[in-house]
Amino acid sequence: MHSDDSPPRLIRFAAPATVALVLLGAWQALVVAYAVPAYLVPSPIAVLRTLVADRALLLDSLCVTLGIALTALAIAIVVGAVTALVFVQSRWIEASFFPYAILLQVTPIVAIAPLIIIWVKDTRVALVLCAVVVAIFPIISNTTLGLRSVDPGLLDLFRMCRANRWQVLTRLRIPSALPYFFGGLRIAGGLALIGAVVAEFVAGTGGAGAGLAYQILLAGIQLNIPRLFAALVLITLAGVALFALTVWISRLALSRWHESELNRQD
Repeated sequence: MHSDDSPPRLIRFAAPATVALVLLGAWQALVVAYAVPAYLVPSPIAVLRTLVADRALLLDSLCVTLGIALTALAIAIVVGAVTALVFVQSRWIEASFFPYAILLQVTPIVAIAPLIIIWVKDTRVALVLCAVVVAIFPIISNTTLGLRSVDPGLLDLFRMCRANRWQVLTRLRIPSALPYFFGGLRIAGGLALIGAVVAEFVAGTGGAGAGLAYQILLAGIQLNIPRLFAALVLITLAGVALFALTVWISRLALSRWHESELNRQD
């Protein structure tokens, strides 16, 4: 079943695809009509040709960047969830340490990435840490909010049944927090990728283990703008795929029992 105001599944896919085709067609037409040189703005066809011609180089770099982002996301999930569980045990603990989580969120990663790269000898570990710093806050904040947002009536019922703290946590707070956690996960997935790319820009690492950010830098220096656009396309597609993966995991976990996903079933 699905809500009456939700569009059919075909429309949800066809509508954005149609918009994308129209925009790409307009881009191609404008570039051809005004004879815009490729070193300024390449046409979509030129970008596609570059994707095909440089696929080995670009895909290898994409794997490096995705590896950093996924590793950082996994660490952010574990550390963020554990931190939220600690926060919910005591208001004093949350009040004492939550401001520092906010401090990580509001501090620009470009400001602290050079320090992390200097302090950590292993460049890949430094890049992962930078991405973790960017991605961890949505996990902490959303999961903490979810663990706090339990039904007061259910909480009173658990207390009347003399449930201990562990039972309240595992049978009430954690199930109630799952939609919030997955909401934070959707945000953290994109932030982990952004953090990985920004950290690569700051580190400027090249060679065989270079990520897509280095390919963008190198393409810009060489005025190879079609390759730059091709790398940007891959980063964008990776971000969309990562978001789709988190949405799929969320629906897989919640579709059988939570109303937020039950209403989406067609």
